[in-house]
Order: sequence, then structure tokens, then C-alpha cells
Amino acid sequence: MSILDKIVAHKIKEVALQKELVSFHQLERSRLFDRPSNSLAEALKQSQSGIIAEHKRRSPSKSVINENVSIDTVAKGYEAAGVCGMSVLTDAHFFGGHLNDLLIAREHCNLPLLRKEFIIDEYQIIEAKANGADVILLIAAILEEQEIKQFSEIAKGLHLDVLLEVHNEQELAYSLMPNIDMLGVNNRNLKTFEVNTDISKTLSRHIPDEFVKVSESGIHSTETINDLRSYGFEGFLIGENFMKTNDPGKSATAFIKQLIS
Repeated sequence: MSILDKIVAHKIKEVALQKELVSFHQLERSRLFDRPSNSLAEALKQSQSGIIAEHKRRSPSKSVINENVSIDTVAKGYEAAGVCGMSVLTDAHFFGGHLNDLLIAREHCNLPLLRKEFIIDEYQIIEAKANGADVILLIAAILEEQEIKQFSEIAKGLHLDVLLEVHNEQELAYSLMPNIDMLGVNNRNLKTFEVNTDISKTLSRHIPDEFVKVSESGIHSTETINDLRSYGFEGFLIGENFMKTNDPGKSATAFIKQLIS
């Protein structure tokens, strides 16, 4: 069983339990549920940097990344750095995140917030909206075509942006749908966790221009971003490069200054 298979198996049990604890009705009564959303796709189109900075405490491939810095500090630091949006990992078992991380980030910044999660149920989309997210992630590798269609329609009904993540041309072929705002290419193979930015370059030619192209994972330098821009990418999701430092916000600030200078 691959790491991705283990994550999905655990997520199915986790979501079933969460449904018993908090109902759809309770989520929809959240004080944040009717909050107007900030569009990450529009922010990326207008940005000089295109940086989506991530909060990630640990991962299955790297173990502990940074469990010392608080998410409110990270959120304020990223906003001060001038990033386009913030990705918040909410998976607890494998990544050390929590749904409350979204709430805390929402309270401390006005950035578009992406709920970085392994979504396998519409319940998680309602959760995202109720906890202050502006964007959801859909991962083609764990979803059927009909699920991508259904989940993206639900998200748009809630005025959430949708970032659809693919890893190969086969996934891309059945994922191009009207309710997708951004097409993300994950340079990390979710079965082996190996990283190669050539995946983004290879798939870029198959992504129609109406989708905002986002390259995810393995981005450690401004040179890589400038290279990927020549392939039409406007968004760049960066996590470990900032989070592995003592001050992710300061690291993001230095990176962006170098990028746009």
C-alpha cells in the first residue's frame, strides 16, 4: 500500500467520525460560513510573484519540518512578505495540521486561504467554508471524474475557488471542467514522494489557457520559478523552503524580494 493509499484509508474513517461529531447544519451556522471569499485565482493573475506559501509542520517524506513556530506568526509573516495566498495543511495524522489552523490563520491575515487537504467527501468542502477557507484542493489521483465534477460544483456554489491537482497526463485528461479555477501540477509523486519539476513542464502544454497554472512542490529557487514561468505558470506553491527555517515569513520576504528585483 502506497503512502497515498494509507492517507485515503485513514481519511475515510476520520471523516465518518467527524460527521458524527459536527453536523452539516452546525457547519452551515458557523459565523464564517457567509463570509465573502477572496479569490486566489484572481490574486495570482495580478501578482508579480505568484507565491502561495504553505504552513506545514511535518510530512510523511520529511518527518518533522517545523513544529515550533505558531501558525498566527506564520500567517502574519506571509502576509507581510506579500505572498498571493496561504496554503494551510489541515491533515492531522500524517502532516500534523488541524482544522483550527484555518481559523487561526483567518483571524490573523486577509490572504486567500487554501485548505490543503485530501478531500474525499463533500462534508470536507462545507468544513472548509465554515472554517474560513477561500479555496479547496481537489486531488485527481484520489477522485473519480464524477467526484471532481460534483465537488467542484459544490465549491463554486459556496463561492470557493477550486485548485485541481494532477500528476500525469491521464489525470489531466478527465479533470478539465468548467468549475475548476486553477490547474495545479504536483511535482511530487504522491505514491513515491519523489520530486521533479520537469513534470510541470511536460504537462504545461496540455493545460488550456483558461486555467491558471500552478506548479506545486520542489520549488526552492527563483531560477526555478523563472524557468516555470516560461511554460505559462502563474502560481507557485512553496512550503518546505520557508517552513524549514526559524522564521518562514522572513524567508518568504527575502525570497520574494529576490524574485521581483
